[in-house]
Amino acid sequence: MIIKIIVIALYALMVVTVGIIGLMRTRSSKDFLLGGGNIGPWMSAFSYGTAYFSAVLFIGFAGKIGWDFGYSGLWIAFFNAIVGVLLVWVLLGWRIKSASVRYNVATLSEFLEKRYNSSTFKLISAIVIFIFLIPYSAAVFMGLSYLFEISLGVPYVWVLAAMGIFTAAYIVMGGYKSMAMIDMIFGIIMTASVILLLYFTVDKGGGIVNITESLAAIKPKLVSWVGPPGWWPLFALVFLTSIAPFAMPQLVAKFYAIRDRKAVRTGAIASTFFAILICTVAYFMGSTTRVFISEETAPGIFNNGLPDFDKLMPELLTNVMPASLSVIILLLILSASMSTLASLVLISSSSFTKDFWAGFINRNMSDRKITLMMRLMSAVFVLFAVLFAAVELDVIVEILGISWGAMGAFFLGPFIWGLLNRRVNKVGAFVSGIGGLAICLTLYFTGMSSPEAGTIGMLASLALNPLFSLFGKPASLPGE
Repeated sequence: MIIKIIVIALYALMVVTVGIIGLMRTRSSKDFLLGGGNIGPWMSAFSYGTAYFSAVLFIGFAGKIGWDFGYSGLWIAFFNAIVGVLLVWVLLGWRIKSASVRYNVATLSEFLEKRYNSSTFKLISAIVIFIFLIPYSAAVFMGLSYLFEISLGVPYVWVLAAMGIFTAAYIVMGGYKSMAMIDMIFGIIMTASVILLLYFTVDKGGGIVNITESLAAIKPKLVSWVGPPGWWPLFALVFLTSIAPFAMPQLVAKFYAIRDRKAVRTGAIASTFFAILICTVAYFMGSTTRVFISEETAPGIFNNGLPDFDKLMPELLTNVMPASLSVIILLLILSASMSTLASLVLISSSSFTKDFWAGFINRNMSDRKITLMMRLMSAVFVLFAVLFAAVELDVIVEILGISWGAMGAFFLGPFIWGLLNRRVNKVGAFVSGIGGLAICLTLYFTGMSSPEAGTIGMLASLALNPLFSLFGKPASLPGE
């Protein structure tokens, strides 16, 4: 216990030190939000990967999906890496950077305003970002707190409060400059940690063959191409988690900040290899929960024969790793969580400050005041997320599903078509954004699971923009 506390204290000291360095190097709102738009390939690659894969993956998704789908959850890992990372970088990376320079924008909402010549669109998108990133951030806090609760015996609420204060302080100080510097360290920690986790999991299970035979004995479909829930739930999870990144504000911002085309090419390769490793290990370990955990071995996390899905992975992680190395688990989840939270907080604070407040309430704000307000709103956003997490309304998969589904349904149609097709216009953009979001939320609140509702909403968003753009003139693009 003492060793864990010392290591975590040193880790916290490192994060605060980097935050102070970032504070000294931040001179403007662009520095705070995008690191000056001059971030190199390796920092960008690790920043993208660590923002994409957080405690939500290791705690919520890996546990729930691994338990339900078995080995077929590895399809999610494959498509996340190839589609959600590689194709995003190859197809959109340089286009996003070029558009940010051409339109002189620093946020996704600003891009939509310039592309469709609509300040109303910027306002609506800023509201959507602020509202739906709160549950996503809450899910990250929940995953982190569950792990500390089980591995260190610290009450959930105490961990939640401590991590909220720590995250707010780290982001308020340095912004993107701090985040880009430390994300590379986080990425290296995550890479080393998952390799060790994979080794000890396979070793404790007696090898992959023995684990596979054990899963097949429990339920044969757990080792089949499509797990017990069937192809549609699996497809929905694959689509949601692999396609939403094409228009997720916190991931799009990574390309606004990247240096040049060469950095995009190098970053694409680095981030893809990182994603393959992290996702494959996470979902494989999730599939082994049925082998290592049962109502007899961990009665405290079961109720009426069903496990608390958000506590499966913390239980597994603390069991497969030797006690002497268990601190590695904490560093893994801390690193994954801190990076994602930093990205979410920065995007949310910028949406409120730049897109809403400075865009509509006080248009004459100085750059200094914008930076100061973004720092303040970063702390406010963390507070909202912590309060949401304290309520524990649902399992992590459902919370993340509705967050990603809602934002994907709103942004995919307007952003992707607006970036790739000159003929889409304001009519198509409004119908696809608002229509996709309405479909997603309607399906979710009438009983459909969040990944399935999000998938249908995102498909609708992509289809509606080119269709309804037929009823209006092509937008007059900036610079023409």
